[in-house]
Amino acid sequence: MGRTYIVEETVGQYLSNINLQGKAFVSGLLIGQCSSQKDYVILATRTPPKEEQSENLKHPKAKLDNLDEEWAAEHAYQVSRMLPGGLLVLGVFIITTLELANDFQNALRRLMFAVGKSINRKRLWNFTEEEVSERVTLHICASTKKIFCRSYDIRDPKSSARPADWKYQNGLSSSWLSLECTVHINIHIPLSATVSYSLEKNTKNGLTRWAKQIENGVYLINGQVKDEDCDLLEGQKKSSRGNTQATGHSFDVRVLTQLLLNSDHRSTATVQICSGSVNLKGAVKCRAYIHNSKPKVKEAVQAVKRDIMNTVADRCEILFEDLLLNEIPEKKDSEKEFHILPRRVFVPLPGSTVMLCDYKFDDESAEEIRDHFMEMLDHTIQIEDVEIAEEINTVCVSSSVNSQTSLDNTDDEQPKQPIKTTILLKIQQNIGVIAAFTVAVLAAGISFHYFSD
Repeated sequence: MGRTYIVEETVGQYLSNINLQGKAFVSGLLIGQCSSQKDYVILATRTPPKEEQSENLKHPKAKLDNLDEEWAAEHAYQVSRMLPGGLLVLGVFIITTLELANDFQNALRRLMFAVGKSINRKRLWNFTEEEVSERVTLHICASTKKIFCRSYDIRDPKSSARPADWKYQNGLSSSWLSLECTVHINIHIPLSATVSYSLEKNTKNGLTRWAKQIENGVYLINGQVKDEDCDLLEGQKKSSRGNTQATGHSFDVRVLTQLLLNSDHRSTATVQICSGSVNLKGAVKCRAYIHNSKPKVKEAVQAVKRDIMNTVADRCEILFEDLLLNEIPEKKDSEKEFHILPRRVFVPLPGSTVMLCDYKFDDESAEEIRDHFMEMLDHTIQIEDVEIAEEINTVCVSSSVNSQTSLDNTDDEQPKQPIKTTILLKIQQNIGVIAAFTVAVLAAGISFHYFSD
């Protein structure tokens, strides 16, 4: 028996409305959530055409072998940044002409594995052994409307296609559960003077160490520590029919990280000769969504953990991309620089309690966010629905720095103005040793080791 995919009816309407417009095929992504019993698909989005592809619509390529896997995989990676905790790219779809109806399986397989590899290449976490590793491929013949649904195990490069059920359900995403938390962070990343790594790689290594704290943290749901195998909705009010009332239900999550090592571990300070350091300070707004069909505490906590790690890592990467794109020069007269990482914004998915996200630099307009949603997700949003999750305050720039940095030192000097809702990623460096870059992220928080709203 293959996996079952429960699909929001609006996804079926979206797929049926896609017009090939003279092209041999159109491909795209399927977005949703995995569970042990079945998977839920709540959104589909076509892959935007390349400019040269748009110009050559009169001469479409005749074979699926010519599918641009690299372009589709990059689209999937960009879309994965726009998904809150609990949601992921579940698979791919292809709509073809009748002539290509029997020539899709190999193309879909290659596309599925390319997408999976692209999405996971820079994540701070790994899938667990017990997690579902099957991903769906959907082929639709534009002429006959016939559907072929298969799944592949993305952990096995030699995996063969397995049959899967594709079932539509109205209002699937109208009553999902949301989990929200604000996480205060203070990450100190030394830049070694003896090992030549790029600034981006150094930051990634530092974030990987920090991610272990997030993985090993204790998560309070509505102020309580719950057994991971318990039902998330256990103890919630029942309706007159005996069902748990979960429509639009939101949970408050707080994160506790380990303050001290166990008594049998010796605590030692490590000193490293450094050319500089990166400091990431502030607070992030995190959200995760989970289906309301008997969800477990373990599933909810895992979704929150991954959203925390994803949103910090994604914003750092977006900033690095922006610095490279705009070729921001080194400031010769300063040993410290401060950059504000993009703020997180949320946008509701029409007809759903689920919200998608994006990242906005301070000089970007709401119209640009709207256009980005249209380009990446092929869905129109209303500007008034854009919710900016974090505010930005002014950050001052200082110019003093030491040539040695303790790995355990998190007591870096604070900006003179208080940062209430800003994440500051600060890079300290010696003049002439490394190009002076710096980074910043988002909001405001509570204590260093006790994170909460």
